[in-house]
Amino acid sequence: MGVQIGDQAPDFELKDQHGAAVRLSDFRGGKNVVLVFYPLAFSGVCSGELCALRDNFPEAAREDVELLTVSVDSTFVHRAWAEQEGYTFGLLSDFWPHGAVARDYGVFDEDKGVALRGTFIIDKSGTVRWKVVHAIPDARDVAEYQKALAALD
Repeated sequence: MGVQIGDQAPDFELKDQHGAAVRLSDFRGGKNVVLVFYPLAFSGVCSGELCALRDNFPEAAREDVELLTVSVDSTFVHRAWAEQEGYTFGLLSDFWPHGAVARDYGVFDEDKGVALRGTFIIDKSGTVRWKVVHAIPDARDVAEYQKALAALD
């Protein structure tokens, strides 16, 4: 079943592409979090989605918004991908235990061993206010994230 709208977002701590620990609860009280799960770095649809976030999601630069992306790739893969593509937002590694955070959110594909395309908008109190989950081959629309964030203002 996974996380539903209205639930408290499960806390986690994962390392970003620079090896720094990122804890979801550190943003409580200060930032809305856009939490984006994706299957694998360097793949076509994932690259397209994250490039759209880089190019068409100015909300990520707001003081009250934190964009966090999560996959089962290692921190080393994330760092190489971020450097190649110019991603400045957090690429978090759900590498070990493999897919544990994606499982907590209900977006882990057990057969393929990767996350589905799940996005959760978590408000400053830590409550999930919006979510969308797409199958692995189906890209998401950044405009949906923008509408959901605007509804929090």
